[in-house]
Amino acid sequence: MKKETAIFAGGCFWCMVKPFDEQPGIISVVSGYCGGHVANPTYEQVCTETTGHAESVEITFDSEIVTYKDLVELYWQIADPTDAMGQFQDRGDSYRPIIFYQNETQKEIAEASKKSLADSGEFSDPIVTKIQAATTFYPAEDYHQDFYKKNPERFELEESGGRASFMKKHQK
Repeated sequence: MKKETAIFAGGCFWCMVKPFDEQPGIISVVSGYCGGHVANPTYEQVCTETTGHAESVEITFDSEIVTYKDLVELYWQIADPTDAMGQFQDRGDSYRPIIFYQNETQKEIAEASKKSLADSGEFSDPIVTKIQAATTFYPAEDYHQDFYKKNPERFELEESGGRASFMKKHQK
């Protein structure tokens, strides 16, 4: 096993977990916060839009089964890369789309994938997802972890806010 991590922000972290969690080779998907300037932020602090953090998921994976490139490709299917200030019904700075890279290899893979997506013509609007160096990832409170498993009815309501139809439209 070759363990690696990836960090993505793309709207509400509740809705980001399940698509990654269901992939072969995924060891864990943790909801949390990344990209900000406040140490150990709480959900309430992040919601004030003053911490600089985006709701994110940290994915630990076996790169011998699933590659970082595979995860980036899945990310493009579940996050709207044309919406800089939110995702679907989730609006604001803490919901912005970001691929957080942890080394130069991840950065190169993410940038090449973004360019390929932009060149594909799949979207008429520009691809605005940021690709930036990861800062410290802070896990969210326990009640946010595995939300789709703990609260399936509420998860379905959140998911139906636009992400589900976006995913169906962009399944590869």
